[in-house]
Amino acid sequence: MVKEIELEEYLQSDGGYVLLDTRTPAEYEKAHMPGANNLPLLDNEERAIIGTTFKQVGREEAILQGFDLTGHKWRSFIEQALEFAPNKKVAVYCWRGGMRSGIMSWILDLYGFDVVKIKKGYKGFRNWVLDQFEKDYNIIVLGGMTGSHKTEVLMEFKTMGEQIIDLEGLAKHCGSSYGTMNIKVQPTQEEFENQMAYELYALDANKRIWVEDESRTIGKLVVPQNIFRQMRENRLIKMDIGREKRIDFLEEEYGVLDPSFLIEATERIAKRLGPVQTKTAVEAIKNGDMREFISIALDYYDKAYKRGLSTRDAETIDIISIEFENSNQCAKYILEKL
Repeated sequence: MVKEIELEEYLQSDGGYVLLDTRTPAEYEKAHMPGANNLPLLDNEERAIIGTTFKQVGREEAILQGFDLTGHKWRSFIEQALEFAPNKKVAVYCWRGGMRSGIMSWILDLYGFDVVKIKKGYKGFRNWVLDQFEKDYNIIVLGGMTGSHKTEVLMEFKTMGEQIIDLEGLAKHCGSSYGTMNIKVQPTQEEFENQMAYELYALDANKRIWVEDESRTIGKLVVPQNIFRQMRENRLIKMDIGREKRIDFLEEEYGVLDPSFLIEATERIAKRLGPVQTKTAVEAIKNGDMREFISIALDYYDKAYKRGLSTRDAETIDIISIEFENSNQCAKYILEKL
């Protein structure tokens, strides 16, 4: 027998249920609940056909047409579900928790699966996601100019038992014109938010949560307004690392990238760099002089960072001089200082 449960009940359960999203592949690819597997009752074209029938003829005819389109696929639904969940325990959802998840739940229950259906479906989940961003968190921001090893120190914090949200990791972008590193593909805004909300929910909001200092946008994605407000108003720990050390790190990380990618990314910020600096930076890339190129880029990014820092309340900023050679030592030193 299929049991209907609230989203919170599913999130707090440890019943070993495998999550199945019965929406179309297109809906799933746009965004889905974290950890969900796509088992679509209808493909993209079939859903369009059913939608047209529903509007032009009515609900009952749309249901009958749905059975016509899916009846021959029931065996494959069961076989795919068994691949996803050999233990035969599944949690199922669709857009609103209605027909698609209801039909799939019935089919799998008939075969012998232990099935729970999530009420209100993905739409309810999205409302839950947005609710997570309206909460207050004990956010503490790790800052520092470009090349300060912020992400690496953040990861060290995690190994030391600190709570973190890796915004750049979730956004699949390093937060500058060069942020895709020529390999990263960003998720949709909706997927970015879903993953962030899921991670926030898993943390203790009363204990400190480290995030990296970011602008409101990370590549094409936007940090939710209330989370960004807290990032701007809460305490910031700024790592003060010498320019030459930062260039060393950036040369190691960016110097191996495709020169054509670096040139294209540099030209995207030409208006901010200025024509002379842009031309010099591009020539340096072509000549393989990574230190010269990075030095020019840092002139711009350091100025931009200082402007952003000047808009903060100075009383919320703590500056820690970093002399250590690796991220583990930096992380330990910062935590000791706190």
